[in-house]
Formats: sequence, C-alpha cells, structure tokens
Amino acid sequence: MQGTRKRKLPHQQSSAKSPKTTAKSGCATAESPLPHHLRPTPEECVSVRDDLLSLHGFPQEFIKYREQRLKAKSQLKISTKLEPCVSVGEFDEKESVLDGLVKTILSQNTTELNSERAFASLKSSIPTWEDVLAADSKCIEDAIRCGGLAPTKSSCIKNLLSCLLEKKGKLCMEYLRELSIEEVKAELSLLKGIGPKTVSCVLMFHLQHDDFPVDTHVFQIAKTMGWVPADADIKKTYLHLNTRIPAELKFDLNCLLYTHGKVCRRCSNRKVGGKTKETEDGDCPLLAYSNRCIVQNL
Repeated sequence: MQGTRKRKLPHQQSSAKSPKTTAKSGCATAESPLPHHLRPTPEECVSVRDDLLSLHGFPQEFIKYREQRLKAKSQLKISTKLEPCVSVGEFDEKESVLDGLVKTILSQNTTELNSERAFASLKSSIPTWEDVLAADSKCIEDAIRCGGLAPTKSSCIKNLLSCLLEKKGKLCMEYLRELSIEEVKAELSLLKGIGPKTVSCVLMFHLQHDDFPVDTHVFQIAKTMGWVPADADIKKTYLHLNTRIPAELKFDLNCLLYTHGKVCRRCSNRKVGGKTKETEDGDCPLLAYSNRCIVQNL
C-alpha cells in the first residue's frame, strides 16, 4: 500500500501531505477534483488563520463548539490510552446530535439570529421530538416561521424524524458519533432536504470531525483569494479545500472565513449594512492573497 503512494508528480511531492485519516475521521483521503491547483498551501492556511484572528478575534458564536471539540479530543485520548471500555461519545454534551441537525436545517437561507429564534420557539412550543413528529405541520410552521421558509423546513424536520423512528426505533442520532465521516455522509445524504453543506456542518460542529463546510461566504472568499479557480463550483471547492487544508486548521479557519465573509464587502463581493473596519479603511488582510493570485496568473 505504501508503494503505490510513492508515485507522485514532482510538484505534488513539494506540497504538504493531506492529513492522515484516523479510525474515527473517515476512510482514505479523497482526491481533489483540482489536482493541479496547489493552493492553499498549509503555510498559507496558517497565515490566513492568524491574520483573521488578529482582526476579529475568535468568533463568540463558535466558542462553545470549539470547547466541545477540545473536550471530545481530550476524552478520545483518555478512552484510547487509559479506559478502552469508555465510548467516545460518553462525555458531557448538552446539545444532542439531533438538536444540532435540526438547528442546521433551520439555519438554511436565513441569519443566525433568526435561526436561533426559530429553534428556541420550536422547543418552547413543542418540547420533545416525539411531540414534534406527532404535531400537525401547521403547528411546526407557526413555531419556526421567524426563521423563514417555514413550510419547507417543517416538512424536512418531519421527514427526518419519521425516517429516524422507522430506521432506529427511537428519535436519537447519537449513534452517528461512532461512524466515520463517509458513513455519516452516507446516512444523512439519504434524507430529503439534507444537502452537502448541512451534512458538513453537522460533521464539524456537532460530531467534532475535521471537515470544512463551504457556504456562500467561504466559497466567495476562496475564489477571491485564488484558492480555487474562478470557474469552480461549490462541490469542487468543498472537495478541493478538504484535501488542501490541514485537519487541525479546518475548524478555526472555517469559522473565521465565515465571520469575515459576513462583514467584508471586498471579500464577499457584495454590499453589507453598517460600517466595519474593512468597509471603512479597506484594510482587509486577505487582499494580499488576492493580489498574490493575480501575480501568479500573469
């Protein structure tokens, strides 16, 4: 097996290797659909992460997920080295995987504030997932209306719960914690209304896997910086960035790029409300990477 991996092109040998996959992080690393596009480099990923940390600090909205990741990784080390009988999923976790998936569904095509309000309203109006499954669709729609697209999201949630009960006999998705990345993708992609970005968000935020979701903000910045060609679509961008970005940087870098994309007009290539440091001064640290892309293409 090692012999086959030595047959690489010269330019591939000089670039950093893709992160090795553990038993808990999925099967063999997938090939990039853009094999001759050698950006971003690991060094560039570190540099962008540090630049955005200096500019924004770490986003408050993602701190709890970052702490959960650190706790999960710490628990994994303990269970592997000291307590082999302890399951990886046996650590204090206030938010269930099912809660996380529904939150991600509610976050589609709306602001984070609205999606949080919709989830809080749903849990307040219909406290248990058993009650949600038994409830009339109109009741669910009314509870989540503040998040937008209420009929579509209500149908998706009902279908998710129905399929889960039929397949597992109970409304619980904690079993996903024991699956690899590819196994989780296979499970969730069968559900109506659950797209690749939603699956990737669940992997990164709620299952503590090293995955790199690509939303519109990350997608636009990746193209602006030249991390993918201008004609790359979101699917190719997702696959390419997940092979190029080191596993240990994926979470922090994704959170920072998403946050930056919401406020930086230059990177997101759109108008935003209100004034920020970037929109007032044009002092965006990522412009240097965009200029590097232009120079390389001359």
